[in-house]
Amino acid sequence: MSQFKTYSLPKEKALDQRKWYVIDASGQVLGRLATKIAVRLRGKHKPDYTPHVDNGDFIIVINADKVKVTGRKLDQKKYYRHSGYPGGIKEITLKKLLEEKPERVIYNAVKGMLPKNRLARKQLTKLKIYAGPNHPHTAQNPIVLD
Repeated sequence: MSQFKTYSLPKEKALDQRKWYVIDASGQVLGRLATKIAVRLRGKHKPDYTPHVDNGDFIIVINADKVKVTGRKLDQKKYYRHSGYPGGIKEITLKKLLEEKPERVIYNAVKGMLPKNRLARKQLTKLKIYAGPNHPHTAQNPIVLD
């Protein structure tokens, strides 16, 4: 019987393999878009995926204000935050958040799909979201994802 050893990706090799991708969010459904982004941020699309090493790619999302939601979520879905003081809970609907800060909608959706640990917080820093079609990352030569 042969023995197989578990492969663990070295941290230095993971840093070399990172790529930049740009995703156009216009007309895409929010949840499906967030799933694609979360998989790419974690590196689960790569054959040498290692859960405890950050080998995911950088993601640039453009046209975040044109993302689509299904059903009656625009009026019914609410986002909550708390100031830490008694009675300090605030709520905002998805419709209002899309008008004010459309980047926050995609950010919250992706954040909810990542694990709740230090590695996921580090992976979230590789997500760059912009409301319009322009982004300042052209020097990285991002690859366009469909």
